[in-house]
Amino acid sequence: MTLSAQLIVSDADAEPSQTVNTTCCYCGVGCGVSAEVKNNQVVSVAGNQSHPANLGRLCVKGSSLHETQASPDRLLTPMLHGKPSDWDSALGYAAQKFQAIIDEHGPDAVAFYLSGQLLTEDYYIANKLMKGFIGTANIDTNSRLCMASAVVAHKRAFGADTVPGCYQDLEQTDVLILVGSNTAFAHPVVYQRIVKAKELRPEMKIIVLDPRRTATCEIADIHLPLKPGSDAFFFNGLLQYLHQQGHTHHDYITAHCNGFEDALAAAAEQVPSTQVAADICQLPADDVEQVYRLFAEHDKVVTVFSQGVNQSSSGVDKGNALINCHLATGKIGKPGATPFSITGQPNAMGGREVGGLANQLAAHMGYDSAESVKRVEQFWQAPNMAQSEGLKAVDMFDAIAEGKIKAVWVMATNPAVTMPDAGKVRAALQQCDLLMVSDCIGNTDTAKLADVVLPASTWSEKNGTVTNSERCISLQKGFLAPPGEALHDWQIIARFAAKLGYGAAFNYRHPVEIFREHAALSALGNNPGAGRRGFNIAAMANISEQAYQSLAPIQWPVTDAAPTGTKRLFADGKFFTPDQRARFIPVSARLPVQAPAPDQVIMNTGRIRDQWHTMSRTGTAAKLLGHVDEPYIDIHPADIERFGLVAGDLAVLKNRGSVFYGRVKPADTQRPGEVFVPMHWNGKYASASCADALVNPFVDPICGQPEFKHTPVNIKPFRQRWNGFLLTSQDLEPRAEYWVKITLGGGFKFRLADGEVPADWFAWLKPQFPHITDWVKVQDSGQQFFRAAGFIDGVLAVVLSTATDKKSAPEMRWLEDQLNTEVDANARFAILAGTPGAGVEDEGNIICSCFSVGENTIKKAIANGCGDVEALGKKLQCGTNCGSCIPELKGLLR
Repeated sequence: MTLSAQLIVSDADAEPSQTVNTTCCYCGVGCGVSAEVKNNQVVSVAGNQSHPANLGRLCVKGSSLHETQASPDRLLTPMLHGKPSDWDSALGYAAQKFQAIIDEHGPDAVAFYLSGQLLTEDYYIANKLMKGFIGTANIDTNSRLCMASAVVAHKRAFGADTVPGCYQDLEQTDVLILVGSNTAFAHPVVYQRIVKAKELRPEMKIIVLDPRRTATCEIADIHLPLKPGSDAFFFNGLLQYLHQQGHTHHDYITAHCNGFEDALAAAAEQVPSTQVAADICQLPADDVEQVYRLFAEHDKVVTVFSQGVNQSSSGVDKGNALINCHLATGKIGKPGATPFSITGQPNAMGGREVGGLANQLAAHMGYDSAESVKRVEQFWQAPNMAQSEGLKAVDMFDAIAEGKIKAVWVMATNPAVTMPDAGKVRAALQQCDLLMVSDCIGNTDTAKLADVVLPASTWSEKNGTVTNSERCISLQKGFLAPPGEALHDWQIIARFAAKLGYGAAFNYRHPVEIFREHAALSALGNNPGAGRRGFNIAAMANISEQAYQSLAPIQWPVTDAAPTGTKRLFADGKFFTPDQRARFIPVSARLPVQAPAPDQVIMNTGRIRDQWHTMSRTGTAAKLLGHVDEPYIDIHPADIERFGLVAGDLAVLKNRGSVFYGRVKPADTQRPGEVFVPMHWNGKYASASCADALVNPFVDPICGQPEFKHTPVNIKPFRQRWNGFLLTSQDLEPRAEYWVKITLGGGFKFRLADGEVPADWFAWLKPQFPHITDWVKVQDSGQQFFRAAGFIDGVLAVVLSTATDKKSAPEMRWLEDQLNTEVDANARFAILAGTPGAGVEDEGNIICSCFSVGENTIKKAIANGCGDVEALGKKLQCGTNCGSCIPELKGLLR
């Protein structure tokens, strides 16, 4: 009996709650979650105290998992050409089209595009179907956009895509260097572990290398705001410094490494001195030397690198430049000493294990070995084994645009929003002969373009494994039945395989059967000694279903020699290269492909604290939009003046024929000439604020990862004639050039702006709500403002407030809370005024999402004597749950 069946009982009122341990579905930290389940619903979540990744901690996204479970946009039935269908018809149509295209144009005319949101078992059979049975390696994943650089850097240095260390190393180190990682927002629980370690050992040094001063810098002893893209120059300079100052570990290099002299020569040629490094990176030489000295003089050094390094046209070289420094000093494979690539998605590493990238084969085998191709072909008994690499993500969507790929299946991701030059990708998908999408949400920007949309299960329903940033395999347990006709991704893929005639090879009953096959393949030809592969879970190849369903977190490799897993790699100095020696890589550092023109700024994109990817889940929770509810542009005050912008007004970024509308936020944390914008907004939540549509499709030539962190763009003020806000209990797309949708507890708020003023405001408003007949409205004689409210049976359903000057009526939470409530005649005047009168204060922007504590409330508490974070926590509770808001609390205190 499955757990979901146990949870459903006939007498729901009498059912006791049950606690189920699973994992979070968001970032690559891989936190354990204890979910309380009652009446077939998740009623609360907490951090799993025994999970090694988080030890009971959760960030605000993780602690809100139960609040994002019931999406109004949940896809419940297969859709065929925009109409409800059934599984047999939808898959039959898709399979027939796929096969017809293959018959006419060959297997390279079709493709799969996957996601780090998939479970390992889903990934495994998608890869098996495409590469072994359909016969093409045109299967790539959105992990190409975040981890491809690190993958290749690992393989070049270590012989395999392996992260050597573990999270404990970040706590045990004496010097922690965070490069291109806003850990506080992107990996909040890891950040909280670092904060705690720093509290326990104040002598621990934390260094942040990032062009902008992020929330992570609140705990930094040193912040180096280096020139964007100059990371490899910085680490080449460090390698040269280590050599010049006599801090290289000659015995380690001699015993365990190859290529040191060539790597050193390349570094010395480019960056002969610390002063040169400082000049290139645009940093004070004394600050650079201080960091170099800290690295050199401490045995325990951890260098964490993430998207600021990876998302670059030279990301592979950046990764190898910093790994070179660890190899040169032997700071690897030891407690508190390692390079550490921290992944973006919950199962980006699991996808890499199974071969989910177009240039991989399976189980850490590649197309560079004919023996490996034959080995996998025989293991799968594959009739149409792909013999060479496929197209990487950017090239794949280019091929779709060119008509070379005529059918593509997108699983659990939203490339119409997230790919560079997203407008071109959207157009390519629109004209593709067959676009299939399988997702739990049916109206993503990509799903809206699809011929076939298939309902997939999601968190709390899916059952399978994920691997986090420290190689830890955990079970993401399914404990609720998928709603409607939704199926698990592995089930959908297996049914599709059967429609293509390959049912016998995909006749799985339970994900444990897929996992066993995956584990067995990892062991195949993977013998100890020279030529061994990094990924090996041979000891799990015969795992029972019961053991699988109760799987405790475990770090690979998991072999007969290490049945309880492996915390750290390379402690013995043996690597996964043919001679078991690490390889230094000569790095010729280079800056980003395109420099900005004098009248441009450099656009950097990234995550914000409370949102995830394209908001299809987190955007449905009012709580998670309380902190940041609108696209914005962080920009230095000097640039605000330079481009004639106004703080708080809208500005327009433009590149590649696309625009990004965002609210101007003065930020002296930015370097002049550079701006930061969030990556999350899309056509579902804003009229034109898709940041990636502006990103140039420049890629690292080695790994194919795009350069998301450095896009020259034009910037100007938004031509605004009026602005305002609309509160409504129904979802819609307002008639305005600029709009952004903000989820509320009882409806939606839309911020609006346009360059043309309607001749008749009520005539503009009423057609958007034809079912409402009860209205009150007010407009001044000079037509400077207009306000209206609509009611259904006395219940407030709509409020519009507009102004043709710089400000509209103040947005107060009190007014938002009146939606869907009955309002008497006297209170209607307060609705039109936008305020309840004296005595009700506005909390301001939400800082602490866990307890909905606003900025104004916090400032008042500080003014009344709360002098530190602890005092604020005692008075207001802010900062006492997930801790994600603590950097901002410190900023307000400062």
